[in-house]
Amino acid sequence: MSVIVTRVVVLVVATTVLWLNNETQVAEASDGTGDDEVIRINKHTIRCILVLGDSSVDPGNNNRLPTTTKSNFIPYGIDFFHGRPSGRFCNGRLATDYLAEAFGYTDSVRAFLDPAITKKDLLHGVSFASAGSGYDELTANLSSVIPMWKQLEYLRHYKIHLRNLVGTQEAEEIIRNNTLFVVSAGTNDFLLNYYSDSTRSKQYSIEQYMNYLISRMRTVIKTMRSLGARKVVVVGVPPLGCMPIVRTLRNVEKCDIESNKLAFRFSSKIRRESKMLGRWTLFLDINTIILNAIQNPKRYGFVETLKGCCGSGTYEYGEMCKGMSICSDRTKYVFWDAVHPSQNMYKIIADSALELLLKHTF
Repeated sequence: MSVIVTRVVVLVVATTVLWLNNETQVAEASDGTGDDEVIRINKHTIRCILVLGDSSVDPGNNNRLPTTTKSNFIPYGIDFFHGRPSGRFCNGRLATDYLAEAFGYTDSVRAFLDPAITKKDLLHGVSFASAGSGYDELTANLSSVIPMWKQLEYLRHYKIHLRNLVGTQEAEEIIRNNTLFVVSAGTNDFLLNYYSDSTRSKQYSIEQYMNYLISRMRTVIKTMRSLGARKVVVVGVPPLGCMPIVRTLRNVEKCDIESNKLAFRFSSKIRRESKMLGRWTLFLDINTIILNAIQNPKRYGFVETLKGCCGSGTYEYGEMCKGMSICSDRTKYVFWDAVHPSQNMYKIIADSALELLLKHTF
């Protein structure tokens, strides 16, 4: 693949899942470490969601960073509560926000670095994610955002806050039995890093780099496990070739085939690794979810599938969208800007993930 992409914040679409079984299910969680337990799951099981990743799940942590990778300005957030830009790279809510609402405790997931965060937010979930980040530490460094190791450090800090709120024993109970962990990253490692900066492409072939990313992902998930995670959703990467900015840079009318092949190969590796880690880790195939919406727009209520709503819809994202005109009906667009999905697309991802989860036994 010969894509050379200028540095751009790339979305790995966020995931969302929910335990809404009306009947209690009994699952035996084992990862081969000898730490086996019986987990009873019903619609009241999940009280908290903790999120790591990139712009697909960053609700505004980058607002507090000295980086240009931000979206805390209009027209971003035009469909968020009170039409307020929050730092989400979307016109409204992310998939993880819909997840939080479905749990019934809050209608959005707050950024861990938000100074206005409340005790209720800490009890029911926060996001440590940072737009522009990835599994490769270099990816985050290129944009001066929060790398995965730092997000994991914030998770450790979160556990201290939680213990101070509810006590050590209850805090551990919440983390082990009542918390859903979501990891959504990987896309920036290719578009922001491998195909934009020469460092990694000189070190690794594309196949070697994918394997390197999988090893980093494995480390992240195992660290989460050591911190108490027992329900982890790992999100694949979206169809990169369908992003408006990639289509523009590749000068193709429809989705770029080679870029989509890369996304499919890497998502397949994530799927295999998730299975190897054990049943406590669930893979979400957003590649297929988004492709289905693009290929069958009427089924999902979309009209425009290849352009974003902001500006011309072909290259604008982040700062380039600032003050730009937007489309008249945002509900008809798969993409909000030239990189990130619209709020309606996130809702579709949420619904698909929910259906997947209800078939899974942790």
